[in-house]
Amino acid sequence: MPDSATRACALQGVRVLVTRPREQAQNLAALIEQEGGEAIRFPTIEIAEPRILARHRQLPPALRIACIGRGSARELQRLGVEKIIVPAERFDSEALLKLAPLQQPDREKIVIFRGEGGRELLAETLKARGAHVEYAACYRRIRPSADVTPVLDQGIHIISVTSSDGLHNLLDMTEKSQLPRLLRIPIVVVSQRQARLGRELGFTTVLLADQASDEAILQAIQAWRLTQKTL
Repeated sequence: MPDSATRACALQGVRVLVTRPREQAQNLAALIEQEGGEAIRFPTIEIAEPRILARHRQLPPALRIACIGRGSARELQRLGVEKIIVPAERFDSEALLKLAPLQQPDREKIVIFRGEGGRELLAETLKARGAHVEYAACYRRIRPSADVTPVLDQGIHIISVTSSDGLHNLLDMTEKSQLPRLLRIPIVVVSQRQARLGRELGFTTVLLADQASDEAILQAIQAWRLTQKTL
């Protein structure tokens, strides 16, 4: 069994491109660095969000709130929201729809707070189950204007990607001449949908984390590292 010193060097020399939005990247970056790796932050999405939750205390006490990810749940708890419906394992629309409170929402009024655009699966399924569904756009996803080429020049070994938009943006932020180099770098994604997209876009190595958590992404990177004799 490896000692703590060996564990701390599990990712020694590994340069990981972290593409989460800047305000969401810190925890994953810290986990990578704790294992001896180098986390290179390169957000492929910027989030512009209004302060719509500032008035959350005015919400009716009986209102039920559901969210897909643990990060969103923690933020809601920080803001004082106590009862939150959240999946225990995979963090996507499919997992949310499997939860008991959303199985029979007949005639219930449901508002989905999301970014502009996004998937329609959640709303379409809830409508099919009899719910009245409306959207409220609470933030915008913006593609940064940065060029990834100087970052690739640092010798990136693996890339973490947590959204389809972020994956599309990564390619859009890459000069055409640099695309072959980018597509040779392994990527870690957090859903089957992203894995399919990664392969469709031309990435040669697509790794799927067990969950959408930072810890699961780290484990996927560690498992990949064990398969590499050299970097």
